[in-house]
Amino acid sequence: MSSHMIAVIGGDGIGPEVVEAGVKVLEALTVAEPGLAFDFKRFDWGSDYYRGNGRMMPRDGLDQIKAFDAIYFGSVGDPNLPDDITLWGLRLAICQGFDQYANVRPTRLLPGLTGPLRPELGKRIDWVIVRENSEGEYAGVGGRVHRGLPIEVGMDVAVFTRTGIERIARFACDLASSRTRKLLTVVTKSNAQRHGMVLWDEVVREVVRDYPSLTVDWMLVDAMTQRMVNKPDSIDTVLATNLHADILSDLAAALGGSLGVGATSNIDPSRRHPSMFEPIHGSAFDIAGRGIANPIGSFWTASLMLDHLGEVAAARRLMVAIEIVTDRGEFLSPDLGGAASTAAVTAAVIEALRSN
Repeated sequence: MSSHMIAVIGGDGIGPEVVEAGVKVLEALTVAEPGLAFDFKRFDWGSDYYRGNGRMMPRDGLDQIKAFDAIYFGSVGDPNLPDDITLWGLRLAICQGFDQYANVRPTRLLPGLTGPLRPELGKRIDWVIVRENSEGEYAGVGGRVHRGLPIEVGMDVAVFTRTGIERIARFACDLASSRTRKLLTVVTKSNAQRHGMVLWDEVVREVVRDYPSLTVDWMLVDAMTQRMVNKPDSIDTVLATNLHADILSDLAAALGGSLGVGATSNIDPSRRHPSMFEPIHGSAFDIAGRGIANPIGSFWTASLMLDHLGEVAAARRLMVAIEIVTDRGEFLSPDLGGAASTAAVTAAVIEALRSN
């Protein structure tokens, strides 16, 4: 029997709702997949924890979850707390503390869904965006001085290291090499960012020389947005910096039908630490507690987690169940044009698991 210890951190807003829906689906999957088992442990970290303790998670939080096989994460963010406190206090503290330097975000227009692009374009979307997840624009280097004075200064420094660039480039090349099209697009902005991004270009070019089977092209980030809209079939695997990929992957999810469908892996490729898996939609406090949050992104995320854990057949079985539900169109949440509740979508996916 394969039993996996999973740390469950619902976090804020709709995070607990969609993650608990995901736990139900994973538990149902163990019935469909004999020999598969999970040991879930919940951690009540997030903005409510902050209000009671002055921290988003305990000081020894990383020690508490370092022995788990994976982390299943909901969302972070609260309208009554500064975003930098909530993000840096929990999600980024885990990503950086566990050196989860590879953020992987797949995008497809799932069967039955309608995105904003013309149907013949939307059906051509089949991308994986690889985001550098440990440095760049989110390195946390900078500060503020002379607060409240006319000469006040706030500065964030984008940090690019040769090691950081090389390892994410190699990860992206390996991933692109494993895909049928063997096509990699490298996103940059070195025409304007003349130091860090020029180093990015130079190091990535060094790495791709080791992958002669790949077709590699380069795009400025602003031009990449129009290419994603106008020529989606020209894209397969995308490599971009922390900030650029963050923005592009939200655009990708929207083109795939909804942010509620998007899935993410935060990977430590060395496997010295647990990797973390989360839907990309954020805390969505405007619909929290109403029972209408789209859990599909959480389910797709669970499939990514299963694949990372070596449960390839179970991961595929879950994706097939998701696609059955979206293709039928009977149980779609409001963001996808339907009227189904979170619970109804969850029940439909569980039923599809039993039947496929």
